[in-house]
Amino acid sequence: MSRDHLEPAERSVSDAQAPRSAEAAPGAPDGVEAPFLALLARGAPAEAYERPVLLARAEGLPVEGIAALEHAKLLALRVRAELEGLRRRETELSALFETAHDLAGLRDVDAVLQAIVQRARSLLGTDVAYLSLNDPVRGDTYMRVTEGSVAARFQQLRLGMGEGLGGLVAQTARPYVTDDYFRDDRFRHTTTIDAGVHDEGLVAILGVPLTLGANVIGVLFAADRRARVFEREQIALLGSFAALAAAAIDTANLLTETRSALAGLERANEIIRDRSGVIERASDVHDRLAELVLRGGGVHDVAAAVSQVLDGTVEFTEAADTPSDALERSRAEGHAVRHRDDWVAAVAAGGELLGALVLRGHPGLDPVDQRTLERAAMVTSLLLLARRSAAEAEQRVRGELLDDLLDARDRDARLLRERASRLGADLDATHVVLAARLDADAADADQEAVARRRLWSAASHLAATRHGLAAARDGGTVLLLPLAPGDTATELARRTARRLGTAVREAVTVGASAPVQDLTARPDTVVAAYEEGRRCLDALRLLGRSGDGAAAEDFGFLGLLLAGSRDVTGFVERTIGQVVAYDERRGTDLVRTLDAYFASGMSPARTKDELHVHVNTVAQRLERVGRLLGDDWQSPSRVLEIQLALRLHRLASSISR
Repeated sequence: MSRDHLEPAERSVSDAQAPRSAEAAPGAPDGVEAPFLALLARGAPAEAYERPVLLARAEGLPVEGIAALEHAKLLALRVRAELEGLRRRETELSALFETAHDLAGLRDVDAVLQAIVQRARSLLGTDVAYLSLNDPVRGDTYMRVTEGSVAARFQQLRLGMGEGLGGLVAQTARPYVTDDYFRDDRFRHTTTIDAGVHDEGLVAILGVPLTLGANVIGVLFAADRRARVFEREQIALLGSFAALAAAAIDTANLLTETRSALAGLERANEIIRDRSGVIERASDVHDRLAELVLRGGGVHDVAAAVSQVLDGTVEFTEAADTPSDALERSRAEGHAVRHRDDWVAAVAAGGELLGALVLRGHPGLDPVDQRTLERAAMVTSLLLLARRSAAEAEQRVRGELLDDLLDARDRDARLLRERASRLGADLDATHVVLAARLDADAADADQEAVARRRLWSAASHLAATRHGLAAARDGGTVLLLPLAPGDTATELARRTARRLGTAVREAVTVGASAPVQDLTARPDTVVAAYEEGRRCLDALRLLGRSGDGAAAEDFGFLGLLLAGSRDVTGFVERTIGQVVAYDERRGTDLVRTLDAYFASGMSPARTKDELHVHVNTVAQRLERVGRLLGDDWQSPSRVLEIQLALRLHRLASSISR
């Protein structure tokens, strides 16, 4: 080889060796290391270190010189290997440092794991790197992150504990490496796993465990698509990345737990704030209710106060005006109950229902607000009991006044009016006398006495709220209630029966008199009305109409016997008044046709002979009667009443003439 074509470093070897070839020795002669230092300085490849030795041999240098060059070459290669190792270690440490830095600023665990897998693949120079995590619920491992993978089936693999190389690593918590996966029988092969590995084309695989304490949480892999031997340094490096990945997952779990704990604390704080607000509202309600009781407020004042606190409309309703099923459930459970969009809290004293507090249009009620409504209902019941204690004296006074109207007929009318006025009653107004009685038979005398007291208490309460009077009498109760314009004695009796029955939770039958007036001017008026009411009460019970209310006018011709005034004109008017009025307006003979029809045994043919008209005329007149009196006018009970009314009408007409 010509010296002119040698590289500078190689020329320096021959130049350095030429003058001192005799002194060259295997130790460390001067100038022998120079070409190798130049190679080290420029980072030449390993094969370049053979050239100075080859050049020396080509130039025919002595054996001692060539031996010295060989020795220097070995030293230089060793230094080169150390430098490469240091550079590689520096690169690895830099990657680990960057990963640790990413972990310190962890925001997205998936991004950190992806970066770990990417760096592991890059530093180990493998075709594929991937990370699997244990699934404690299913008892296997699954692919979490892959880098360099091209097979979908491989990316979706799940490995049972002990299955495949990864399953073995996860089960034993030790690193495993295989140079040729399909020829390695140290782990259990499965069709599913082998198919995924085959699709990916992997041959050499290294797997290291991800551990937290003594627990394995996953496996980090590096794999090649050709046979390869992984060195211990590479296994250690992948283990370092696995440790960082485990730390990232642990940090993410801690962050998740911390966020969950913070969210729980926030919810707890919200609950505490809500409860504090509720407690403040409850305290406000307590203060308001206490103030109301102390200053003598009423049930409607309680309802108004609770309305403000609950931000809704709260009303006190009578038991009869409250949905019965909701009222009964509230009384039985001792709590407010929901009824459609309302809440109902029963107001009860002992076994008696006094009414209810109803929160309108407020379906979503907080439990503490529900207790507030219940507490208000309890305060309402206490107020009513307190009012009742005071009212019982007034009730006795009302009872005494009614007793005087029934018994002491020689009392001074002016004094009676004054006594009634102090009780809020007006004896000059139109009234109805009602006789009420419980229908259920008591088991013994004590229970019967208790039931009668409950009936009297309920009747007295009803009388006080209706500006009337009530008294216990003849095993039942008698009431004197004013009759409103447009109202009837029958309707009043029925309402009274319902309200008393609801209050005492038993059937109560009520008989009513005809409306009466001038109670103080005519001493016998109240007595006669009471007797009429009792007869109607007995008639209702005999007819099987227990729990109902009625007046004499409801019993047809039987009412003539029950009524104390024998209202014949009223009976005729109620029975055939429309027929009589039709004849008077139109000049027809419907009344005479009815007389002839009944006299002829209800035969249209004989009726037409009696009236000397065509049978079609009779049929037309009877059809008109049916329109006036109703389709059932020929039923047996109606026929009897109509015939009696016709006779009374004829009698009254003859007397008037």
